[in-house]
Amino acid sequence: MTALLAAEALAVGHGQRVVAAGIGFTLGAGQVLCLLGPNGGGKTTLLRTLLGLIPPLAGRVRVGGQALAALTRREVARHLAYVPQAAPGGFAYPARDVVAMGRAALLSFLAVPGPRDHALAEAALDRLGIAHLAARPVTELSGGERQLVLIARALVQEAACLVLDEPTASLDFGNQALVLRQVRALAAQQGFGVLMTTHHPDHAFLVADAAMMLHGGAIAGPLPPADLITPQLLRAAYGVDSVIGMIATPHGPRPVCAPLVAPRPAA
Repeated sequence: MTALLAAEALAVGHGQRVVAAGIGFTLGAGQVLCLLGPNGGGKTTLLRTLLGLIPPLAGRVRVGGQALAALTRREVARHLAYVPQAAPGGFAYPARDVVAMGRAALLSFLAVPGPRDHALAEAALDRLGIAHLAARPVTELSGGERQLVLIARALVQEAACLVLDEPTASLDFGNQALVLRQVRALAAQQGFGVLMTTHHPDHAFLVADAAMMLHGGAIAGPLPPADLITPQLLRAAYGVDSVIGMIATPHGPRPVCAPLVAPRPAA
């Protein structure tokens, strides 16, 4: 099976400064790979390198079995779709128009979306269960709804691999669950490969097939989340003690992670 996205002996950084090295992984269809790590650990630099926005300092990136460096930006867009963190919209565009903007990378210069592009936008909204939001201005949507609109915008690129930068950042508990449910469905039910950064080990336990931890200039993993995410690794990466235990759910037992915090003094 051809990997949708792969890194081989990759080193990333800025200029001559290496941020992280020795990075290697493959992401296939139907898989979710979570990238964890502390702030400043190099996650964003790695994502920008994987997307071809900055060159690697060593090693190489492959998309769809081809060397990323040999592809044009239009060709990259046919393989990889990027979903940034949701932010308050500055313009009150209807959700369907924001989604249709995802076709821009595939259109010729100065072309505007046509009937097929708009049909794909409507289909992407429906696929994510937000067709009822099509006419709503994005400025009036909740954070979770806005994040799903951005994911729908990525889907209309018709790329096989989605790269999500902290898709649950700044979302409340319910909206986090909403987005995570759709991330898992996109991989498990629709066959997308998903690379997702997160600050929450529990999110990797919930949706990921494999996880990596980037810190201290090196990477741990990829490994199954239950094998990678340990109190020892979390202590090394974040400088905090934590506990990992199992809880019962309607879908079977699963691990959860919590930091160890001194109890509040009794009144």
